[in-house]
Amino acid sequence: MLVSTRGRYALCIMLDLAQCPGDAPVPLRDVAERQGIPVKYAEAIMSTLCRGNLVSGERGKGGGYRLTRKPKEYPVGEILRLAEGSLSPVGCLEPEHDDCPRAGECLTLPLWVQLNRVIGDYLDGVTLRDLLRGKIPGAKK
Repeated sequence: MLVSTRGRYALCIMLDLAQCPGDAPVPLRDVAERQGIPVKYAEAIMSTLCRGNLVSGERGKGGGYRLTRKPKEYPVGEILRLAEGSLSPVGCLEPEHDDCPRAGECLTLPLWVQLNRVIGDYLDGVTLRDLLRGKIPGAKK
């Protein structure tokens, strides 16, 4: 599993919105500037986040974006899966490859399945609120 720039930026955008006080929409240009993300790239990511109902947007003067839930209700895994499409460590575990003809004889498949579960469980166990508070499960201080 390699988290791409798109996934990292999606997480940064979500964290930025989570840090904004109040319920007012936040202009995307402001978020992109604070995070050092090109505006066009941020627009594409925000479109994905909106389609996934992680954020809502308002057009026009005074418009922008806001989270649709509280930071504690956003598992990091959900954000990364939406941005990346998958977090599988190997291609044969991707949803579109669920009919691998070698699955019955593959000696490494159980390893990849378990690794996929561990990755998913860990990322689903960390929320935006955890990141904002610096309380990451398993992190050494």
